[in-house]
Amino acid sequence: MPAVPPPRKPSGFIPAPVLKPVRNGLLAGVIMAGIAVSRPDQYKCEAHILPTDLRGGGGIPSQMALVAAAAGITVPGLEGADAAFGDILASRWMAKNLLQEDYHFSQRTWRFGPPREHNESLYTYFRARNLDQACRTLRSHLTVGRDTKTKLLTIAAETQSPALSQQIVHKAVTTLEYFIEAKARTRGGSKAAFTAERVREAEAARAGAERDCREFLGSHRNYATSNDPAVRLEGGRLEAALRLRQQVVATLTLNHEQALLEEKNDMPILNILDEGDLPQEKDRPARARMVLLAALAGSGGTLLWSLVAARLALPRFEREEA
Repeated sequence: MPAVPPPRKPSGFIPAPVLKPVRNGLLAGVIMAGIAVSRPDQYKCEAHILPTDLRGGGGIPSQMALVAAAAGITVPGLEGADAAFGDILASRWMAKNLLQEDYHFSQRTWRFGPPREHNESLYTYFRARNLDQACRTLRSHLTVGRDTKTKLLTIAAETQSPALSQQIVHKAVTTLEYFIEAKARTRGGSKAAFTAERVREAEAARAGAERDCREFLGSHRNYATSNDPAVRLEGGRLEAALRLRQQVVATLTLNHEQALLEEKNDMPILNILDEGDLPQEKDRPARARMVLLAALAGSGGTLLWSLVAARLALPRFEREEA
């Protein structure tokens, strides 16, 4: 009998080794799409602060620091006054100020959920059990970076609300400005405080000398022409003491004004390049990328597993020949 030819497969038929990876890839993509949709959007706001002038005001030390910075080398003693800005922003004092501030913002609970209005502090918003946990949660949302070459300081906040991210960044910048102006101690500031106290003491001493001189002149108006040497001597001593106290007050007042100028020169200036605009687009998650990677991983994994299974299913002699 003539051999019966095997039935021909339809032209649109997809072989099983190809169909299974495609099916698993689509399944993995659908599952990842559901996971990606359930994740809320994250909005990132950034502020940039320019470096202050380095020591030397453009002299040799400043030029050396610029050359070293261009090479990525940090030279001790030649850093600008803004070198500690990152440490201040990462400090617990800064975290406590940010956590205690009240913020007003709206936030969606999930991708397609309705926005919910919030008017609360970060401590309440994070639902923290204690201050340590709140600080750790804040550091996961607020990051501070400083470029080693350009010395540009970047403050970034990433939350589920655009308004909250912007408010956190603005609060961090304003708190840093407050620290620089009110809490930072400089050599000029210490000198100004000391001279201010000395001016008050000198003015009190001058007032005492004026009082003694006035009382003496009340009973010895013409002491310079008096026949009594003791009266003339006492009047000259009081007059010399008054002139000395007046000179001391004048000198200390001048030193105090100079110290105030030095304090302003020593105080670093916060050069804000970008205050941080309200983010209009989400920063993450990248849902399309997540779905594509999941589909590729599902298809590739299935195909690899099929090849390994086929290899293991070959007879022993066929594997040896292969």
